[in-house]
Amino acid sequence: MRKPLLWIRGFKVFVAAMLALGIFVLSGCDRRDGVPTLIWWQIGTRQMNFTQDQRVISDYVYSQIGVRVEFRIAGWAESTARFNTLINAGEYFDILFTDATNYNHFAALGAFADITDLVPEVAPELWELVPDVLWDGVRINGRVLSVPTFKDSSITGFYFWDRDFVERYDIDLTRTGWSHLDEVFRRVQAGEGPRFYPLSLSRASNTWLFNYYDCLLANFPPIGVRIDDHDRRVVLTLEQPDILEALRYFHSWFRDGIINPDANLIHETPRGVMFMMAQAWPSVAPLFAAMEGVEYFEPVRFFGPLYTTASIQGSMNAISVNSRHKEDALRLLQLVNTSTTLRDMLAYGIEGKHFNYVYIEGRGRAVHQFNPNWSLTNFQQGNYFIITPQDTVPATYWEEVRHQNEIAEPSVMMGFMMNLEPVMIELTNARIIWERHATDLIVGAANPDVLLPRIIDDLRAVGLDRIMAEAQRQVDVFYGVQR
Repeated sequence: MRKPLLWIRGFKVFVAAMLALGIFVLSGCDRRDGVPTLIWWQIGTRQMNFTQDQRVISDYVYSQIGVRVEFRIAGWAESTARFNTLINAGEYFDILFTDATNYNHFAALGAFADITDLVPEVAPELWELVPDVLWDGVRINGRVLSVPTFKDSSITGFYFWDRDFVERYDIDLTRTGWSHLDEVFRRVQAGEGPRFYPLSLSRASNTWLFNYYDCLLANFPPIGVRIDDHDRRVVLTLEQPDILEALRYFHSWFRDGIINPDANLIHETPRGVMFMMAQAWPSVAPLFAAMEGVEYFEPVRFFGPLYTTASIQGSMNAISVNSRHKEDALRLLQLVNTSTTLRDMLAYGIEGKHFNYVYIEGRGRAVHQFNPNWSLTNFQQGNYFIITPQDTVPATYWEEVRHQNEIAEPSVMMGFMMNLEPVMIELTNARIIWERHATDLIVGAANPDVLLPRIIDDLRAVGLDRIMAEAQRQVDVFYGVQR
């Protein structure tokens, strides 16, 4: 009779041990040595042998702060769905890359830890390193729920002109604005012929039409507050004179063959453009030129630098409210932001396999990247300003970004995030209408004087006025405005 009892008792011990092991593994601990292994979700393209590569990074992290790290990567196309599943299913993680598209939503679901008081206590170097304006830009109801990435956190718009065309057509690089572009584009087209398109666009192009309006993180450009309007009036951007002027220029360019006729159909512009607009800094010009296959681009700043809540929330890392290693996660993020060795690995890969350090006379150490197949993407991780610049860019590469941040002016809406829940049904329907017409309108394929009245009528039919009223109400409450 004793054998069955012993077998049952042994089975119970086995089950208990397996349950304990399961809890141990789920808690984010390495089974080999009991050292916490922090799970950090990012977006990227997983390369071969990444498991081996990240072990090198994890070993370095362990040597510095006594924990390990495991990177989990969601593909670019699947990341939205994957992160939603991660949060809604309560799947365990320690750190999650987040941005303005889901930060407020996930925070409202209670997914992120409140680290307001923990950061200065546990990671004081990180707290001091990141400027106050960035901490303010990620606050929700006054509380810090993520670590903002110290990068090109302000918006600065640049024209990039092919130098050959600048010299051939004596283009004045001191001037900006739609009327100036109109004059130059028409002069270049007259010289190059009707088959040449001075402005090449695609469905993915940023034409900077709405950058003078803060769209309140509603992901809906038809409403916003002008970035310099201290009265903070929520307006229908599609009725504003500056937006109408720009849309009419783009339509005239499309109609007259200055913009490529397939701009509203293609997803990438052809290489070799004469002119482009981008968020950037001057030292990016050689990289853009190489990508476009032109000899040299002349950079001309036309917008900013400007801080907005959306620009700051372009890259953040939040700690799970369920993480069993919140303090270790903060120490890891502090290390990422203060260690050049770790920051270079996250940005470029493994020394000797993806890059080597080289020494250039007159500028010192630089990175020579000979294998660009790296799974992680550096804008998601931390401090840009300790990354060793590549040998293909000037030594001032990152300092230019820092300078733009330092001189950036804040939008009048800095720190504001609209709570979309009260008008989510109306906003969802309005977005469907807007997205149906936005590309044709923005690249100039549609006549704004014909299409805009139709769009506005359709938007009002699904609740545009209620969306705007709710937005204004929240703005007034946030800033303590009595109207």
